[in-house]
Amino acid sequence: MHNEAIKDFITGVATSAIFDESGEWLTVQAEPAAWKAMATALRQSQFVFDYLFCLTCIDWKTHLTMVYHLSSTVYRHTIVIKANLDRSHPVIDTVSDIWRTADFHEREVFELFGVVFSGHPDLRKLILPDDFEGFPLRKDFEDPINMIKL
Repeated sequence: MHNEAIKDFITGVATSAIFDESGEWLTVQAEPAAWKAMATALRQSQFVFDYLFCLTCIDWKTHLTMVYHLSSTVYRHTIVIKANLDRSHPVIDTVSDIWRTADFHEREVFELFGVVFSGHPDLRKLILPDDFEGFPLRKDFEDPINMIKL
């Protein structure tokens, strides 16, 4: 499958999508509100994006960016989807019902960055104690015990 066909398909689902082909994979900048519909469409499309192999977050100090890497195990193509979130209230829809691998990845991002995944069936901490305060992978996190400061 060629990037042009994938871009045409995504544009039909999310007209505000912005594309970048400067890297190894086609990268799509999506609006958080359009993410769930785009994810559902990509999973069910003729491109068969049936594998979410990476889900992470980046803290830019001004905003957070969710990054999703999707592949097709049938056609062997990969795309990257990015969505910028408001740092003070980072919320995006869960895709754990579309790709099972998203379940623990979303919980980890919730715990370490504070992103809330709307509709996630079990959004709770994985690693840190329940009473831990703050989000240790955010750049403004300060740990007085271990003296971490970014």
